Amino acid sequence: MSEPRIMPKPFNAPPMGLWRATPPAIFPPILGLLGIGLGWRNAARVLPAPDWIGEMVLGAVSLLYLFALVAYFAKVARRFGVIFDDAKILPGRAGLSAMTASGFLFAAVMVPYSTGFATAVLFLALLGHGFVAFAIIRGMVHGPAEQRRVTPVWHLSFVGFIIAPLAAVPLGYTGLSQLIFALTLPVAIAIWSISAVQFVRADVPPPLRPLLAIHLAPVALFGIVATLLGYGTIAIGFAWIGVAALVVYLVAIRYLTKADFSALWGAFTFPLAAFANLMFAAATLAPTPFRLIGGLELVAATLAITYIAVKIMQIWSRGKLSKATNAATA
Repeated sequence: MSEPRIMPKPFNAPPMGLWRATPPAIFPPILGLLGIGLGWRNAARVLPAPDWIGEMVLGAVSLLYLFALVAYFAKVARRFGVIFDDAKILPGRAGLSAMTASGFLFAAVMVPYSTGFATAVLFLALLGHGFVAFAIIRGMVHGPAEQRRVTPVWHLSFVGFIIAPLAAVPLGYTGLSQLIFALTLPVAIAIWSISAVQFVRADVPPPLRPLLAIHLAPVALFGIVATLLGYGTIAIGFAWIGVAALVVYLVAIRYLTKADFSALWGAFTFPLAAFANLMFAAATLAPTPFRLIGGLELVAATLAITYIAVKIMQIWSRGKLSKATNAATA
């Protein structure tokens, strides 16, 4: 009787095991979905929109976020250093930053339901985002020089703390929010300035152009936080800058989407959601024309963000997202 034949392991086959190569690229669209859910919640306050839409979206996306966290930390539990490996590559940096930034939005989601739980989530997210920023800096210091080039992802990694006041102000941490606003604004201005110089000197390759949309997110967030902190004039200023920036992006949409669909299209999602929330925040100070602009953009952004998120999750479910984004394996 012949012995059973053992099939050789395919070359470069990933190790067996559940979620050993979970890609951080699943988190940018989740960040956008959480933002659009908060947009519908805020729309109910300034528009004749039903409040159940926002809560329904936020409930579903919160479950998706928790599932994604479990999937990623199952990889981290196998090998903690996998975080530093993911932080060495651009999609990984964007994904890790979006993962912890989503924690800020999740805290904002929970504020009306449990202030204690929301507070715990907020400070865990602050610690997590700080650690991710450290891991990214470590990766840039020890990596090749080209990895230290300023990219729009730097906003998400190093200015992303500005998302925290969306939960911190309602929870009563006004002083902390003022400090975050004051510290992150100069960083954002520096990134905008350096990015503008780089753009003038050299064009952005088509596959990376969706990342340019991230530049809109800090504009929206500083405007929203300025509204929460009572900086009315600053808030209106950022609102008009945001409107102008969105017009530029819409005019350049063919330029931004020249390359085929990829996981980097997740970069479109949160800026679109943040802009809608900026319009609703500004509408509390000057209803015309921000309320109308916000309502129209919210509907369009909901459709666009849902489409992008579903496409990226489908790529993940087929097991192709990890390879496409060079995600580290535990």
